[in-house]
Amino acid sequence: MPDIQDHPLRYTMANELHARPFPVVQAPARAAYLAIKPAQNAAGRDRNADRVHLIALLDRFGAAHPQPGATHYSGQIGKHLLKWESHTEFVTFTVFADGVADRPYDAASFAVFPDDWLRQAPGVRITSALIRVEALSDDAAVADKVDNWFVPESLAISHVLDGELVIASDFRIDTGGHMRFAIFARPEAGSRRTGRVVQRLCEIETYKAMSMLGLSRARDLAPQMSAIDNRLTALLSEMCGPVGEPAALLQSLLTVSAELENIVAQSAFRFGATGAYETIVNQRIAVLRETRFAGRQTFGEFMMRRFDPAMRTVKSTEARLKAMSDRALRAGDLLRTRVDVERSAQNRDLLESMDRRSDLQLRLQRTVEGLSVVAISYYAVSLAMYILGPLEYQLGISKTVMASLVTPVVLIGVWLMLQRLKKHLE
Repeated sequence: MPDIQDHPLRYTMANELHARPFPVVQAPARAAYLAIKPAQNAAGRDRNADRVHLIALLDRFGAAHPQPGATHYSGQIGKHLLKWESHTEFVTFTVFADGVADRPYDAASFAVFPDDWLRQAPGVRITSALIRVEALSDDAAVADKVDNWFVPESLAISHVLDGELVIASDFRIDTGGHMRFAIFARPEAGSRRTGRVVQRLCEIETYKAMSMLGLSRARDLAPQMSAIDNRLTALLSEMCGPVGEPAALLQSLLTVSAELENIVAQSAFRFGATGAYETIVNQRIAVLRETRFAGRQTFGEFMMRRFDPAMRTVKSTEARLKAMSDRALRAGDLLRTRVDVERSAQNRDLLESMDRRSDLQLRLQRTVEGLSVVAISYYAVSLAMYILGPLEYQLGISKTVMASLVTPVVLIGVWLMLQRLKKHLE
């Protein structure tokens, strides 16, 4: 072997592809299926509680425990084979047994799950099913049986996997609280292929049930979304005319946007999970490679008529919610732009007013500046006359003549001094 270090997760990632092998089922056989999900915050549940619940069942039969942190388990409990799997939002229990009950879909087949153990489950039942596997004889006999076991109006039946098996169900909950599935296998089908079909039916039922939670959420949101939509439409209509109080209108739009974003945040996981589960349901049906049985509707046709409209409702609600959120954001942006334009106009008017006041102040300043020259010159001339007073007798010049000679010089000097001071300050 080459001397190279493996990635720490190399074997874990490789083994994950083989972690959940398909069961081996040989007709005649039966299976009881149970899926449990916490009513709230299923994705963030305490997964150790799921493991404790599984161990409680294993201890009743003295079976070995799973490894710590395991997400799947397969082992013998008495005469039955138990298959346990932990998923993102739920855990599943499937019990396989040889032979079929004398009375089809007898509720006693579910008795492998004790009543007190079921009451201690860390969650609620999302679905449960009884699966009956028989040898395929001829289509006429199969038609008679499924007509007696299922509601004809809802019956879906088809040949699968190149006609080696026939599957049937009406997707209704019987009086015992379980879904019913029937599988008829030809001898050449093989136990592994039959086991894969059993697994596929369980997955179709579980992911269908999980997908329908999205429809329930969409229906719960419909009245709330309609009320918000009416408020948003009224606010947008108000924006079409003169807006009296833009700040109040903007606050109302922000409130609507916050409510919509809160709904989006609370619904994102459920709607996203619904889309993923819908894809799994359609994929599981596609891999069965159905062909029509005696002109009856297939599983794919049943889902197209009953399941797909529900999923379209979920997608429509999700799209409507996103469109409303985007519309509220655009309206808020538009109103903010409108307010900004109005404020810009107000600022322009304010600046023009300030310019006018500045011009008036400048004119007043110049006026005061001229008066200041006169006032300073007056006092300067008075001081100069006191200084030049003795020259009146020596030179024989009167004070009036000296004042007339000094005044222009003082005026020019004061004016030049003020201009120099003004230039220095500027």
